Amino acid sequence: MRTTIDGVLFKQMVLHGAAAISLQKQKINDLNVFPVPDGDTGTNMSMTIDTAAAELRKSSPDSVGQASKITAGALLRGARGNSGVILSLLFRGISKSLKGLEEADGRTFAAAMQEGVAAAYSAVMKPAEGTVLTVSRLAAKRAVEAAAQDNSAQFVLEQAIQTGYEVLPQTTEMNPVLKKANVVDAGAKGYLVILEGMLAAMRGEPLPEVSGEAAQEKADFAALGEEDITFTFDTVFIVRKTTNKPLDGLRAYLSSIGDSLVIGEDDDAFKVHVHTDIPGSALTEAQKYGTLELAKIENMRTQAEDLAAGRQAQSTDDLDAVEQELEQQGCGPASPAAPQKRYGFLSVCAGDGIAAVFRDLGVDGIISGGQTMNPSTESILNAINRTPAEVVFVLPNNKNIIMAAQQCVGLAEGKEVVVVPTATIPQGVTAMMNVDLEAEPEDILAAMTASMETVTTAQITYAARDSEFDGFAIQEGDYLALLGGKLFNTDRDLASLLRQLAGEAAARSAEFVTIFYGEDVSEEDAAAAEAIFSELCPEAELSVLPGGQPVYYYIISIE
Repeated sequence: MRTTIDGVLFKQMVLHGAAAISLQKQKINDLNVFPVPDGDTGTNMSMTIDTAAAELRKSSPDSVGQASKITAGALLRGARGNSGVILSLLFRGISKSLKGLEEADGRTFAAAMQEGVAAAYSAVMKPAEGTVLTVSRLAAKRAVEAAAQDNSAQFVLEQAIQTGYEVLPQTTEMNPVLKKANVVDAGAKGYLVILEGMLAAMRGEPLPEVSGEAAQEKADFAALGEEDITFTFDTVFIVRKTTNKPLDGLRAYLSSIGDSLVIGEDDDAFKVHVHTDIPGSALTEAQKYGTLELAKIENMRTQAEDLAAGRQAQSTDDLDAVEQELEQQGCGPASPAAPQKRYGFLSVCAGDGIAAVFRDLGVDGIISGGQTMNPSTESILNAINRTPAEVVFVLPNNKNIIMAAQQCVGLAEGKEVVVVPTATIPQGVTAMMNVDLEAEPEDILAAMTASMETVTTAQITYAARDSEFDGFAIQEGDYLALLGGKLFNTDRDLASLLRQLAGEAAARSAEFVTIFYGEDVSEEDAAAAEAIFSELCPEAELSVLPGGQPVYYYIISIE
């Protein structure tokens, strides 16, 4: 039994934890109660801890303090969604407690777990019982008690996990929403899965293989001659799905522009390998099905030439070394943009039409992301640093992105960051329409926040899974209407839901109605939606705009 944790072991524990949740992320996603397709808990937690695993693989920490510092820093930058942010906070507290230590015994690690819980609780405005906070708190409490019995780090972690799993079923009873759906809290389950992975590393178990990637990673260039290379670029990329459209059309297109095509697919994403002369076109076509997450493009002809000449073939694996060389030459990442004005604004959104609306309203930059792909803290921070303003206002436009944006406060170099708690696109649009550039930052924030209360957001999407929710028996593929963030109704007829929402707008005496139609809605269908609202809301000023957003057929602002 391992009595202490050093830097090497802590690194391995995080790698095991990342692999463990990667293998179970879909099971954790399935615990999400709301059937709307979104940045699900398992996916967000897995992507968050993957950033730490990637950073640790590039390092050789010589102490538990250094390993935990690397982990916490990477988690902070890579945090996605509320669950990812809370996970990063749990590890931030652990890192703070382990700072400067060579090793951690049972008592030290238990105290670090408690420090992590304190960090997470302090960041949540209204901590609710029956969540990962509850489970992590009681697991850490048991860890402290266990350390008094046996000061072995492994024993302490075993006892913490055991208590966590004893508490986990209780989350169902603690949270009314979970109770209705008869499921446990997804974030709590994800946290325990990560801890189990960390315990497996302490026990010396082999690192789990994360499979499911059917596409080949790299061409065998040594076996290729010039005459064998029909297409120039070996292209591999991963796309996070934002639609349920089958990939048949993409497969046919890629086959028409290349060869050696392999597509691996799961519920969340798909990975493509193809040889082609026009990799940019392949990436553009693939983005009709989701959000591009990772791409690798290598020139097989130049690599074959290098090998034939006895030289080492350069590949994307060499990029770290190339980047380091550029940094040494003074060509590294750009410094934060020098302020050219007092105020700047950033908006998180998906869809060219919606992005254009925000730019017309004065937004300086767009952070790509939204419901199915929550941007990381690092991507938000990078956008903040690129904004040439003293004070940068960030509009998350999604309740699952607000916490990630708030982590940027105090991190931007030489800039004040203000997060406007917009939970929807209409709230963000309305907030931008109420900006007074002559006012002080706190007054601007107050005005933007107050204006959000004047708008009600309606949305129509589809059910990503079967669910029993709020008295609705929902089947995967049903159309779902949301109003004010709550499930309004379900139907197999989209026009019926539009008519019901138009009736609700009329009942609220709406003065302004703006309809953003999504990428899967034709202009003809959008015109039909406009006709419905014109009929039922004749007194309202009606605007219909191509939003181009994925996932949501319609996003409707009612004021």
